[in-house]
Amino acid sequence: MGSGGEQRLPVEDLKEQLRRARAERGLSMDSLSRRAGLGRTTVSQALNGPTLPSEATVVRVARALGITADPLLVLRGHALATAPAVAPAVAPERSESESAPDAAFEQRYRQYVAERHARLSVVGLDLSQPEYACWPLDTAYLSLEFCAPSADPLAVALGGPGPAAPVAAVNRAEQALADLRRTLVRGLAGSGKTTLLQWLAVSAARGVLPAPLMELNRCVPFVLPLRSLVRRRQLPGPEELLSSVGCPLASAQPAGWADRVLQGGRALLLVDGLDEVPQAQRARTRDWLSELLAAYPQVRVLATTRPSAVPEGWLTDHGFDELTVRPMSTRDVGVFVGRWHAAAAEVGARTGQERSQLAGLGEALTDTVRSQRPLAQLTTTPLLCALVCALHRDRRGHLPQGRMELYAAALSMLLVRRDRERGIERPEGVVLSEQQSIQLLQRLAYWLVVNRQTEMDRETALTQIANLLSAMPEVAAQGDAVAVLDHLVGRSGLLRTPDPDTVDFVHRTFQDYLGAKAAIEAMDLPLLVRNAHDDQWEDVVRMAVGHARPQERAKLLRRLVARGVRSQRHRVRLHLLAMACLENATELDPEVRQEVTEHAAALLPPRDGEEAAVLAAAGPVILDLLPGPDGLDEDEAAAVVRTAGLIGGEAAMGVMKRFRLATEDRVAWELQSVWDRFDAAAYAEEVLRYGPNRRLTTVTTAEQFTLLRSMETTPEVIVSGPFTGSEIADALAAEQLEYLNIQNNPALREVGFLSAFTRMATLTLLGCTAIHDLAGLADSAVASLTLDVPTQALDSLAALTRLRHLHLFMPLGLRNIEALPIAADLTSLTLSSTKAGGLSLAGITRWPRLDMLQLYGKVRDLSAIEALTELRFLGLHDAASAHLYREGLPALPQVTSLDLRCLSGWGPENPLVAVPSVFPRLKQITLLCQTKGDRRVDLSPLADLPDLTEIRLYKAREVAGAELFPEGTVFGLPRPRS
Repeated sequence: MGSGGEQRLPVEDLKEQLRRARAERGLSMDSLSRRAGLGRTTVSQALNGPTLPSEATVVRVARALGITADPLLVLRGHALATAPAVAPAVAPERSESESAPDAAFEQRYRQYVAERHARLSVVGLDLSQPEYACWPLDTAYLSLEFCAPSADPLAVALGGPGPAAPVAAVNRAEQALADLRRTLVRGLAGSGKTTLLQWLAVSAARGVLPAPLMELNRCVPFVLPLRSLVRRRQLPGPEELLSSVGCPLASAQPAGWADRVLQGGRALLLVDGLDEVPQAQRARTRDWLSELLAAYPQVRVLATTRPSAVPEGWLTDHGFDELTVRPMSTRDVGVFVGRWHAAAAEVGARTGQERSQLAGLGEALTDTVRSQRPLAQLTTTPLLCALVCALHRDRRGHLPQGRMELYAAALSMLLVRRDRERGIERPEGVVLSEQQSIQLLQRLAYWLVVNRQTEMDRETALTQIANLLSAMPEVAAQGDAVAVLDHLVGRSGLLRTPDPDTVDFVHRTFQDYLGAKAAIEAMDLPLLVRNAHDDQWEDVVRMAVGHARPQERAKLLRRLVARGVRSQRHRVRLHLLAMACLENATELDPEVRQEVTEHAAALLPPRDGEEAAVLAAAGPVILDLLPGPDGLDEDEAAAVVRTAGLIGGEAAMGVMKRFRLATEDRVAWELQSVWDRFDAAAYAEEVLRYGPNRRLTTVTTAEQFTLLRSMETTPEVIVSGPFTGSEIADALAAEQLEYLNIQNNPALREVGFLSAFTRMATLTLLGCTAIHDLAGLADSAVASLTLDVPTQALDSLAALTRLRHLHLFMPLGLRNIEALPIAADLTSLTLSSTKAGGLSLAGITRWPRLDMLQLYGKVRDLSAIEALTELRFLGLHDAASAHLYREGLPALPQVTSLDLRCLSGWGPENPLVAVPSVFPRLKQITLLCQTKGDRRVDLSPLADLPDLTEIRLYKAREVAGAELFPEGTVFGLPRPRS
């Protein structure tokens, strides 16, 4: 009974009993989700959400709580009997103008999406019964970490003026995607990109997305797999979004429904697989997306791609933020292994003994991954982790070494052994040996690779098989191409049919592995070399080296190197690819190996973070080539350390120890910023404690926090993660701290504890989503404040009268700067505007002593800064930079240092033409060329500036007019190679 004698509903009783059991056992939500082998969102919804949990969820949660599930299942049955027949979990907000037919159809469509994408295929779960070889999405979804670029990379990349830049923000998916309207997610094959889209689609359709993404619950999800769409003559318009993906409700949608959803800003476009679009068609795909966004500017979009498929900034002009999927952490692997074995027991175990054996195998594998670093380096994505789980079970605890062995063993397990060992024979009237299956599958894979496709028409697949059957009489005697294809789809575990007319591989990795094998057997080395620059062929080439015989391997690598020598455009990619291929070259002529390493060494040392990332992608093999520290400039030494840090683990420790005595600030920064990629205690003992001028420490894990208390205190600390104020205060020395950066912290709710840090003059709060009041800083020593917090926190800025530097990297929805409640006498200010009409700078003279101003996004009334007579540094970034060309700005002779970011889109004229008249006394200018379209720079308009002594170009590819300036005036970052 509820309060006041009201009858409590069965679903309320069910959830109350679960909550009470959790409280009695003192389990956190994270602990309970790990024990249950379920996602945190699923457990949270089971205990607190409006939806009725599934029967499997109730059983797992009960088991994790140590209580009997039967009474709970009875309650669930009563709740199910009294629940409405059909209803979304949370009714989305609807506009008053939305018609009844639209609302009714949208409800049907949401239910379809929730059902259509609610299950996920998982490698090796139960291949004897393919219908069971998948998980419910609620169980399969693992919220991985995403890395976003820092809010202001200028300070790190160039060492220029401005506030200290944050490290790259690392968040779980829910936090990383919060507040982003358009996002491009980069991730390796099998890293969980498609699973993320499915989770977003299903959760949005049900209206159960967690708090950081709650706004998306009102959105209508459209899942758009590009692998299917690009085969159409034209990519779909609004009215074709459902029919293009085979949705059976397409013909039932009210006329103009999709247009109204898109126009109303309630559409969530989930565009999967930009990397699966052939290069020749990517421009067409970009144009299609551009047209949609132009017609419907309020639409929300999340697109996915492999890391190297599209260049950096490919969608920046359209307002896309970029996120990168980070490798699975040890904790992630442990959670995944537990869930995999729990699901395997649920769908495949017939007896208690089998379930017990699976549980034991899961625990053993978790311990093995933790103790064996080579294996930990393999289990970095959900796909590879699933493969390792399946092979570990199949081989009774024994595992292959290396990726090529892993894939070969997986094929053997998937194709033959599972059926044979379970006594399954001729379910389709066809029996194939492992070699026969591979020959047929690699024919299909090779067709896909050569034609740059990731799926084919069923008729094409049948034609390929029929052509091969004439050379395989034993197989042809068992059935025609239809029977063989049905057998491969039904029994191989490698092929699937997304719809009745389409065939593809369950994962691109298997397609590339088999395609590479076919290319080697066909002696198509010229084809491999000719396409090696194409990102879609990268994994094919690398695995071809593994499949090749020693002489073929040597010939292939030599041709790769030779093509790199001839092609300036693709030289770096080809030579690094050849280097990366050595990982799979188990036997190779020493002269060939030396030739490959020498050409790769010519690309060393790296000079910035982007080059470091490219080198790190080659894997641990690059570690032996990294030079230094002797003979390196500061930018090179920092990039070398970053390269090794990105690889991480025991293999990279030796490189980090070589640089541990470095005195350069940027090298010291890189050494401590990658602490989380190593064993925390060992890295602190063997690397960090040796830093002679170590001023900064970055802390991202609880283990690091514990170690921090025993380490020598540094005056600057960056804390990233959900740590409470008391935890931060206990770990830091209040009397020594001068700079504190707290980021990606949803747990921190108040800042009053910071007043105890009496020497702390600089404070940064980024991604602190629970802070709504800053008044607690009124009595602190903070003079410089950098913020990305909820906008309501700005109301308390009026109390911070000691501020002199304020940098707002948060989206401001203000129309006028006068609305900022700031009473302090500022000398530097950073503003980020997201208002469609722009932020008016009228009234900026309330801070007459401003000597530094940085502007991001759209702004208005830039002429107001003419009255800032002490202004020396001006930064115009993104949309703000366009005003220099589009508005007739007054002369600003007081400005001597200028930063311009993202020059594309200004117009047909040279965008620097206006600079001399607006900034006649300019001494220094930095041009940040971030997108593909603005990396050609003509400096000639700047030649008449009499005081200009320094021009810095960041990532400019082509520079004209540099000869007009004295030697040493113009320099690029990264520095060009001699």
